[in-house]
Amino acid sequence: MIRARMMATAILFNQSDMLMMKRSPLRTLNPGMWAAVGGHLEPDEINDPQTAVLREIHEETGLLPADITDLKLQYILIRLNQSEVRQQFIYTAYTTRRDVSLTEEGELHWIPREQVLDRDIPFIFRVLLAHYFDVGPSEHVWVGTAGYATDGRPTVHWTALIDPQQM
Repeated sequence: MIRARMMATAILFNQSDMLMMKRSPLRTLNPGMWAAVGGHLEPDEINDPQTAVLREIHEETGLLPADITDLKLQYILIRLNQSEVRQQFIYTAYTTRRDVSLTEEGELHWIPREQVLDRDIPFIFRVLLAHYFDVGPSEHVWVGTAGYATDGRPTVHWTALIDPQQM
């Protein structure tokens, strides 16, 4: 049986630094690796991932919606993880504060943008960050589907999400 899981993630910047979490070594998912803040959508958030990402930001950093500027959905990432289809909404934003709370999920650090990809980052998130750093903020949403290249290596295929009715 295939299940579905929906998640919301925030790539937060303050000036040219990005907020990253070094996940606790006790976490089940990607222990000890570097990631952004985020988590699963609650049942009442299924049609509102922005509410979910703001909740996750607050839970994991202590930052309030008033501390966040330019929140924008930039990516929807779809992938199969064993018997689970994962759909992840990835937002970018800026923060007006650098002071963040402690979290049980891991340690929060502001990392200079040019050093972000030097961290031990899960493959799928590394590919997304590399794409964002290469392409930059976009007026449209990018949809990424995880798969394999013709040589058998894992990859992500990017497509601009465009409403054909607006063309």
